[in-house]
Amino acid sequence: MDQFTINLLFVGASFALYIGIAIWARAGSTSEFYAAGRGVHPVTNGMATAADWMSAASFISMAGLIAFTGYDNSSFLMGWTGGYVLLALLLAPYLRKFGKFTVSEFIGDRFYSQTARIVAVICLIVASTTYVIGQMTGVGVAFGRFLEVDNTTGLLIGACVVFAYAVFGGMKGVTYTQVAQYCVLIMAYTIPAIFISLQLTGTPIPALGLFGEHAASGEPLLAKLDAVVTELGFNEYTAHHADTFNMVLFTLSLMIGTAGLPHVIMRFFTVPRVADARWSAGWTLVFIALLYLTAPAVGAMARLNITEMMWPNGGIQGGAVTTQQIETEERYAWMSTWQKTGLLDWEDKNGDGAIQYYNDKNADLQAIASENGWKGNELTKFNRDILVLANPEIANLPGWVIGLVAAGGLAAALSTAAGLLLAISSAVSHDLIKGAINPSISEKGELMSARVAMGVAIAVATYLGLNPPGFAAQTVALAFGLAAASIFPALMMGIFSTKINNKGAVAGMLAGLVVTLVYIFLHKGWFFIPGTNSFSDADPLLGTVKSTSFGAIGAVVNFAVAYVVAGMTEETPDEIKELVESVRVPRGAGAAQDH
Repeated sequence: MDQFTINLLFVGASFALYIGIAIWARAGSTSEFYAAGRGVHPVTNGMATAADWMSAASFISMAGLIAFTGYDNSSFLMGWTGGYVLLALLLAPYLRKFGKFTVSEFIGDRFYSQTARIVAVICLIVASTTYVIGQMTGVGVAFGRFLEVDNTTGLLIGACVVFAYAVFGGMKGVTYTQVAQYCVLIMAYTIPAIFISLQLTGTPIPALGLFGEHAASGEPLLAKLDAVVTELGFNEYTAHHADTFNMVLFTLSLMIGTAGLPHVIMRFFTVPRVADARWSAGWTLVFIALLYLTAPAVGAMARLNITEMMWPNGGIQGGAVTTQQIETEERYAWMSTWQKTGLLDWEDKNGDGAIQYYNDKNADLQAIASENGWKGNELTKFNRDILVLANPEIANLPGWVIGLVAAGGLAAALSTAAGLLLAISSAVSHDLIKGAINPSISEKGELMSARVAMGVAIAVATYLGLNPPGFAAQTVALAFGLAAASIFPALMMGIFSTKINNKGAVAGMLAGLVVTLVYIFLHKGWFFIPGTNSFSDADPLLGTVKSTSFGAIGAVVNFAVAYVVAGMTEETPDEIKELVESVRVPRGAGAAQDH
C-alpha cells in the first residue's frame, strides 16, 4: 500500500470520527451550543481544553521554530505554559463562579455597561480572528502535504471540514470532538518522537534522550548538535543570542495573552461547579505537559537529522548531498513530496551537482564558500511549519507513523480552530446581537446567527490564511499579544479591583487594543496586506521590541489608562463592589474571628 493511500485512511478515519461525534452531540439549545449544558466532567474537559489549547502552533509550528533557532525560541514553551498556570489560578475559577456564557458577558455585567460588552466583543473578535489565521495556515500545510496538493488547495479543503463539524456541533459537539482529537494528536506527536529518540540516543523517552548521548558519536546529543550547526555557520543551538529585553517581553506577552484567550476561558464555563473548574485546569496541565515536555527533543533531533542528511558524508569536508541522491535515493523522497506543496525548495546555484546548506550570511562561511566555489545557501526554502509533519519521513519511519502524524497535525489545527470560531460566534450572536441589537431574538434565531457568524469567520480566516503574516506560531503570537493588551487587563481588574469603573474599563481596552494593533500593522502590513508595512521585526520601530512582543507593553497601557480614567470619573456603584467581592470570596466564608 502506498503512502498516499495510508495517509487517506488515517485522515479519513479520524475525520469520520470527528464528524460522527459532532452529529451525535449536536447542540439543540443555546446552553448546549455555548457551554455544553454545563455538564462536562473535569477530566473530559481537561482533555478537551488541552486539545483546544495545543493548536497548529504547538503541534506543527513550535518545534520547527525551536529547531531552527534553538534556545532563544524556548520562550514559546515558557510563555504558553506559564500563561496557562496564570489562567488556572487567577481567572478560571472566578469566571466560572460568575456563571455567564462568555467573557464579553462577564465584562459587560462587571463593568455595568453595554458599551464595555461591545468593546470586549471587538477585542475578542480581533484577537480570535488573528489566531484562526494561524490555525488555517497549519491546516493548509497539513492538507497540502498529505493530500499531495498545493498549500492553497489544502487550505480550502480544511476550511470546508472545519465548517462541517464546528458550525453544527457547537460547544457540546466540539467538546467531545476535541477529546478524540487530543487522543489522536498526542499519539501522533509522541510515537514518532519515541522512535527518533531510540534511533539517535537509544532512550525511549524523548525528554531524557535530549540530554543523553548521541549513539553514533558517543557525544552528548546537544553537544553534537552544537558542533554540527556551528560548523555550517549557524548560531550555537544551546546558547542565548537574541535580545534579552525583547525575549522577556515576548515571554510575558505570551503568558498574559494566554490567560486572556476567550476560547480557552470558555471551556471553564462547561463544568458543573467552581471546584470542577479548578480540577479541569489541573488535568489540562497534565495533558499539555505530555506534548510540551516532548517538543524540545523533537526540535533538536529533527535539526540534527536534517543537517546530517544535507551533509551525509561527515560535514563540510565530506561534501554536500547531491542532486542525484535527492532524485534517486529513497531516504530523500520526502523532499520531492514536500516540494510539491511549495513549502520546501532547493537550487543548484553553482551547477556542481550538490546542494550546499549553510549560513551564507556568516563571514567565516563566506570565505569557505569562496574557496569551494559555492554561490550561496542552496536549500532555498524550508518552511518551519513543515518540520514536525516531515519528521517521520526524514527519520525513515514506517508508513503508518507518517499517516498517524498526518491525522495528528490536522487534529491539532482543527480542534483549536473550532474553539476559536465558537468564541467568535458566541460573541457575535450572544453578546452583540442578543445583548445589544435585538434582545428579544428567539433561541432558534440566536443559534442561527451564531452559525452564520462562524461561517463568515471561517471565510475571513481562510482568505487571510492564504497570505499569513508569519509562520503558524508567529501569527498565533500576534493574537496572544492582542489578547494580552485588551482582554487580560479587563478580566484582572474586573475580578481583583473594585476601583475600576465602566469608563476606565472601556478606555483601557480601547487604548491597549489600538496601540498594539497599530504597532503590529506597522510591522506586518495594514490588515496583514503584504507590502504595506513601514518597519520589520528585524528593524523594529521601538528599539528591539518586535511586533510579537508588544502585547506586554499594550497591557501596561491598558492598566494605566483604566486607572487614570477611573480615578477622574465617578466611583464604582456599591452593588457592583458587592458583586466583585461575592465572586472573589469563597461561599460561606465569614469575617475573621479574634481568638
